[in-house]
Amino acid sequence: MSEAQLRDFIQKHEQLVRPLERDRNLAWWEHATTGTKEAEQRSAELSGRYRKLHADRSAFEVLGGWRDAAVASDPQLRRQLEILYLNHLGNQSDSETIERMVRLEAEVESIYANYRGRVSGQEASDNDIHRILLESNDGALRREAWESSKGIGPLVKQRVLELVRLRNQAAQRLGYRDHFVFSLTVQELDETQLLRLLEQLEKLTREPYFEAKDELDRRLAARFKIPPEELRPWHYADPFFQEPPPNPELQLEAWYKQADVLQLAHKTYEALCLPIDAILERSDLYPRPGKNQHAFAIDIDRGGDVRILCNLEPSERWASTALHELGHAVYDAGVDPGLPFFLRSYAHTLTTEAIALLMGRLTRDPEWLETTVGIPADLARRQSEAILEQQRLGMLIFVRWALVMVQFERALYGEPDSDLGHLWWTLVERLQGVRCPPGPRGADWAAKLHLALAPVYYQNYILGELCASQLLGAIRLYTGRGLVGNSTAGLWLAEHVFRPGAGYSWDELVLRATGKELGPDAFVAQYLFS
Repeated sequence: MSEAQLRDFIQKHEQLVRPLERDRNLAWWEHATTGTKEAEQRSAELSGRYRKLHADRSAFEVLGGWRDAAVASDPQLRRQLEILYLNHLGNQSDSETIERMVRLEAEVESIYANYRGRVSGQEASDNDIHRILLESNDGALRREAWESSKGIGPLVKQRVLELVRLRNQAAQRLGYRDHFVFSLTVQELDETQLLRLLEQLEKLTREPYFEAKDELDRRLAARFKIPPEELRPWHYADPFFQEPPPNPELQLEAWYKQADVLQLAHKTYEALCLPIDAILERSDLYPRPGKNQHAFAIDIDRGGDVRILCNLEPSERWASTALHELGHAVYDAGVDPGLPFFLRSYAHTLTTEAIALLMGRLTRDPEWLETTVGIPADLARRQSEAILEQQRLGMLIFVRWALVMVQFERALYGEPDSDLGHLWWTLVERLQGVRCPPGPRGADWAAKLHLALAPVYYQNYILGELCASQLLGAIRLYTGRGLVGNSTAGLWLAEHVFRPGAGYSWDELVLRATGKELGPDAFVAQYLFS
């Protein structure tokens, strides 16, 4: 058991992983962009082969032995060993279970990709539903659109529950309580520390959130000509109340309707000296039938083939989404290509989310609205306080929503046979203050794609928001100004966050980049007590 043997293992493992990972990612991309049965089957097949490669029990035990013996003296080698060990740990399951999971995931992804609701007798895409919830004052139409968005829940519920049980079985065979705590372990996150932090955020945001929501509810009640207590989920701006309705006094949406979302993104990243042209050339940006209706970024080969998928329309939502996904993409593209293959990735999901979230926030930044969207300087200055208040409201709404997701998912894996519909609405009412509609609501939770296809992920959005605020604080300290149009900030991110790749653990990267351990202080100062 020597360092030389470990290096030899890594070299041979790379030769197996590199082509398979590329083929798997290309197949997944084809499935997301076409939604065909053939693409679904190809994606499932390659995903299964990739997982089975990392399910090799003997390789896992050898890696564990090297890890326990601390044979790697070189920091880069030690980090590669840790990444390979966790990759193998996350896939320790029998072939039959792996095959069943990948088939189910591919089936569910196809259902999400091809599902279109119906509103007023017409097929309605996710973009159509969001447009109605954003613009319409017709309560009945809004309710029909909202209910339509939940229509996918009953179609996928049983498959998602089967996935939950399979994931739990795999985790429990390895001695873990359930998949929730197992997944956190694989992500190098401690459940106790995470729950303590989330409890702290819940308490810190509770009073400012409900004060802001009471004011929002008064505004919406006046808009819809109903008492505030009659507001229901369809009176808000999106199906899950993840973001605030637009403030009519600002009329920002009117500016976005006149804008080219892609041009806004290009201008933003060009000013930061973070190139995106090559990324956009490979990307799939506009909606069409059969295509995944959501958005994501993907690094196909750890060799420069980085892409994003979007379904762009001229709106703030899609402007923010484009900036967000390109944040992921410039991070992937900015990793030092000279790093060993297994270090050529972001440090952690929370660090890539931090960059994406930092960029997506710009759509409610007064300076960005003036310099990039073209809102007149005098108007931007006059409305800057209201714009920042809308940004603060959006952050409060998102954090409370994300707390629903994390708490629900922990309970989902803890008790998958419980009354999940009741649990979902109990959390929504308590944490978001959104009233449950009348009647049985057993599958609304299953309409959220992340629960099926990005399990135990949402805590990374919360941690990413904290990290984004901490990075912004470091940028301001280093450059004397914020992010907008700040080429020095872009170069600082490229050097201190992107370039190191996965060469450091996430906590070491954050400490090196910002001079502090990750915590809520910068976020609280920016959004709660600013």
